[in-house]
Amino acid sequence: MVLCGDALIDLDLTEAVRQHREKGAIATVVTKTVPREEVSSYGVVVTDEQGRIKAFQEKPSVAEALSTNINTGIYIFEPEIFKYIPSGVEYDIGGQLFPKLVKEGAPFYAMAMNFEWVDIGKVPDYWQAIRDVLRGKIKNVQIPGQEVAPGIYTGLNVAVNWDKVDIRGPVYIGGMTRIEDGATIIGPAMIGPSCHICSNATVDNSVIFEYSRLGPGVRLVDKLVYGRYCVDKTGAAIDVQAAALDWLITDTRQIMPANPPEEHRAIVELLSIDSK
Repeated sequence: MVLCGDALIDLDLTEAVRQHREKGAIATVVTKTVPREEVSSYGVVVTDEQGRIKAFQEKPSVAEALSTNINTGIYIFEPEIFKYIPSGVEYDIGGQLFPKLVKEGAPFYAMAMNFEWVDIGKVPDYWQAIRDVLRGKIKNVQIPGQEVAPGIYTGLNVAVNWDKVDIRGPVYIGGMTRIEDGATIIGPAMIGPSCHICSNATVDNSVIFEYSRLGPGVRLVDKLVYGRYCVDKTGAAIDVQAAALDWLITDTRQIMPANPPEEHRAIVELLSIDSK
């Protein structure tokens, strides 16, 4: 079995293999039906009435699409598949192997199955997947941690004074994260482990990866933070280090200066005023 890594799936693999073997297939592509208006975002699989694959269309227009079954990047192969793959060279599954199987009339089938499949290969898709998990919309994917209040989940050893912060779920806070007094977190939001959210900072509808530090008064709305990058939900990124803003958004493992420069304090004051 081959599964592409840029999707969140809930598939009965045992049943998929059973159907593959029942067909006597040497190769099977697991497909999923999508609304016709969405076909232009995917690779489309065209089959005959028995499910045998006849052709592929890569992101066709709605008018040109010959099917609404899309390639999910989940494949099942028999060991005999290597007879179709030359040794000692790079050989692409989608671009070379699949066309060869079609051309030679191999028992190559598509299997349409009803299962949860969320493409997270692009930032907007990943963003939506996180929101849907936090809202309980993704089947069989549980929010990690313990629910300490309605809609608020935490890992181990989260340091926070609950009476002095404003947290509105759904929110997940990773283990060993520290949240200072006056911070505001508005869900859906996810904060990874070992983060530090400073006083009066705001995290609104955002995803914060591990070891991230948000400085005092920082207001983060509709953003993803990982390492030295702050990304909006369309995928546009800011390198906070190159922009000389890494004292506002930085790594918790870095030692911050005891006495920040005067201009830093002035910017923090402005940010704090703006966030109220």
